[in-house]
Amino acid sequence: MKDYQLAWKNLWRNRRRTLITAASVFFAVFFALVMRSFQLGVYDRMFKNVIESYSGYLQLQHEDYFDDPIIDNSFEIDQALINDLKEDQNVKDVVPRLESFALAASGNHTQGVIVMGIDPEGEDRVLNIRNRLVRYKLKDEVVDNLINDTIPERTKKLLDIFRNEAYTSAERMMQDLDISEEDSASILPVIRRHASFPNEFLTSDNEEAAVIGEGLSDYLQTDIGDTIVLISQGYHGTSAAGKYVIKGIVKLSTPDVDNKIVYLPLETARYLYAAPGMSTTAVISLNSNDDDDILQTGIRLRDRISEPLTIKTWQELNALLVNQMDADNKSGIIMIAILYLVIAFGVFGTVLMMMAERKREFGMLVSIGMQKHKLAKIVSLEMLFIGFLGVVAGSIASLPVVFYGNIHPLRFTGEFARMYEDYGFEPIMPTMMPDSYYIWQTVVVLVILVIAITFSTRKIFKMNVINALRA
Repeated sequence: MKDYQLAWKNLWRNRRRTLITAASVFFAVFFALVMRSFQLGVYDRMFKNVIESYSGYLQLQHEDYFDDPIIDNSFEIDQALINDLKEDQNVKDVVPRLESFALAASGNHTQGVIVMGIDPEGEDRVLNIRNRLVRYKLKDEVVDNLINDTIPERTKKLLDIFRNEAYTSAERMMQDLDISEEDSASILPVIRRHASFPNEFLTSDNEEAAVIGEGLSDYLQTDIGDTIVLISQGYHGTSAAGKYVIKGIVKLSTPDVDNKIVYLPLETARYLYAAPGMSTTAVISLNSNDDDDILQTGIRLRDRISEPLTIKTWQELNALLVNQMDADNKSGIIMIAILYLVIAFGVFGTVLMMMAERKREFGMLVSIGMQKHKLAKIVSLEMLFIGFLGVVAGSIASLPVVFYGNIHPLRFTGEFARMYEDYGFEPIMPTMMPDSYYIWQTVVVLVILVIAITFSTRKIFKMNVINALRA
């Protein structure tokens, strides 16, 4: 009989011991993978929210704008420069912006806002803003009307929880209200009848209209068709003031931006700030958003521009967020390390118990002629089999949780949601799809097993046969 066959048979001579050891590895891998998946999923969602709703992956700027983001540090961008940048193999589009700050007012409400002059078509190609328009809104009167309509009781209870929530798609609304595909045919028409929200996006570069964030709309108590007044300082100290009809309301995933953003057509913003032909930034859309590709593209584009222009990556543009996530990532790694430390002690405890229980057996085997190195090899294979059983079972058991959490992320409501939004984060906790972090959990478990195997084989080689037979 081959060594691995003998080791496998030995495992099931004492099923309880084998299952206890495998279970300790199983729970370590399962909880570590789920915890890490939630942690990485939150990071990924936060980065994507900021990048895809505001900064983009690469930006062209005046070299002084990053440290002093005022409209005076803007630059002229012509079509020749745009065409030159687009010649790079990874550059898909270059979209200029004019960004500044203003005081927004509507009625008795005022709020400091980010005013972003955009090319409507270009910005939609880069950041897909049009798909962020609010399609449904569960206002108080809408919820009250729906509760009195013919919809299931479970949906009525959820409507009260998600009161005043806005949605950019029916799919997301169905998830929150727990409407299944089978029930959607009967329930969705009723909800659409009450909750549909008329909305439009900007259509030209110079129309006197604005699109604002849903959070800002709630604060200013404005709706489609209302007028918003903007007061600011323009290019080289000129006065800037204008009033614009609210044409659309968007819901952005980053609350800090959603609560302050006002989109104006690019030429309208240039007229407001008396900055004809000027741009503060240009968002560069890429074919590949891999970190290495972004870095290499940034290096190549820097060779295509001249002072005072520069290229900034999303990591540079969001340095504070990157540092916060890096610190939080280290704390998460420490928590997982503590979990594995506890499990390591469990594995070592099981190994000590196994060595003590089988001491007489090992002594008998050596006394009848089995070489110690062969015995050590079989015991090592037993430990490896137990480890692989735990790792494989833990990985497989975690997959349904990870996949479900990615499709149906945890969504916070009430005070906890407000706490998230106060920090500028979307109150949602998704998981990250299986990636290299799955491999690393296996590597960590194997390291623990190697240490345990080293300990057990050392005990075997130092074993005194006579004392072992007397055990």
